[in-house]
Amino acid sequence: MSQFTEALVVSPLADGKTWVVLRPFGYDRGVEGSGDRIHVEIGFMTDFASVPRPLWVVLPRWGKYGNAAVIHDWLYWSQERLSRAEADGVFLEAMTVLGVSAWQKYPMYRAVRLLGWLAWWRNQWDRVDGFDRVLRRQLVKSIESSARPSLMRRAWRHMRRPSTPPES
Repeated sequence: MSQFTEALVVSPLADGKTWVVLRPFGYDRGVEGSGDRIHVEIGFMTDFASVPRPLWVVLPRWGKYGNAAVIHDWLYWSQERLSRAEADGVFLEAMTVLGVSAWQKYPMYRAVRLLGWLAWWRNQWDRVDGFDRVLRRQLVKSIESSARPSLMRRAWRHMRRPSTPPES
């Protein structure tokens, strides 16, 4: 059965919405010993679940699904082994492993299937523009903010640039 490999240890940045992974963290897919491990790099910046503010009363950015949200953020950032649909499937599977109730996990899964292309493209645009969501230094200070441009700013830059749309 799938399982998380370590406890998630994070520290907040000063912007109030970005957290940095401080210790090794990962997720084993499938049966134990399958070798299908998702490893989140130390220094990875996450915003947990990207839930719109009006819904925070019902679905806060951090909840029982927090570990699954970090794995999902990593898969959307790295885009190395899995397609967007597969990454969304891992998110649903990981929420099931965590025992997230159906009334929370299925709407969250449907939301990433419907709107996740925005985050998928944004991550591609960030990489093209040289932004790295992994801090490559040892010391992270909570007085720092993420230097990541907003989605609107990133989209505006790429709409003005003649190119083909990112693959999803």
